Amino acid sequence: MRKVLSLAILVGFGFVGAGCDANGGSRRGADTAGKGPDVAVQSVPSDVKVASVKSGVSKDDSRPVLVCFGDSLTAGFGTDAGQSYPDYLQTDLDKLGYRYRVDNQGVSGNTTKDGVERLPDVLALHPAAVVVEFGGNDGLRGLPIEDTRANLDEIVSTLRAKGIKVALAGITLPPDYGPDYIAKFNETYRLLATKYKVPLLPFLLKGVYGVPGMMQADRTHATGKGNMVVAKNILSLVMPLVKK
Repeated sequence: MRKVLSLAILVGFGFVGAGCDANGGSRRGADTAGKGPDVAVQSVPSDVKVASVKSGVSKDDSRPVLVCFGDSLTAGFGTDAGQSYPDYLQTDLDKLGYRYRVDNQGVSGNTTKDGVERLPDVLALHPAAVVVEFGGNDGLRGLPIEDTRANLDEIVSTLRAKGIKVALAGITLPPDYGPDYIAKFNETYRLLATKYKVPLLPFLLKGVYGVPGMMQADRTHATGKGNMVVAKNILSLVMPLVKK
């Protein structure tokens, strides 16, 4: 029987993605002692939101808002302030002359259900575009694929109904979850992207996972250096959604 998990667990093989269940914040080591060579486990609070990109924002800032909406991979767990991928995305957009304010709405431990519940917070920001990154914690906890798909569908359809542009960032699961479950899980993102005709990044950690210096000791979350690459991945994803 698959154990129901509330921790971020990533098996150390070269598969195509990672789930997450952690908050951003000050650096801390992975809690991996005694877990063996193949599994990294990290337990952290699930109610802390990283909002590094939003710090110091003026109420008079009239730039359109681009929200990065997700869990710890978005929040920037384990990195110093200013090193989440939304932070670097803000820098990249600024350098290219795109006048958008990136808002980090990454919360540790969030499932797709949590994402649905937080939709009012995102809508209150009146974003021009939203990058949706959820699902890893659903999969790690072995939640029904049908529920994950329904929740992600509600998130994307609600945003689209408000005239908000949406991009979807996908992940996958460790191989010990079984090929059938993983295949259905991975297909969720493709089906949703096709249904709503939104751009899809199948693997958020493309060019990061498994690369020396790019991943933290927990083998689940990117380092600051890794998040710079993640930001480039997301930049390519959102380019069709932004304008100068």
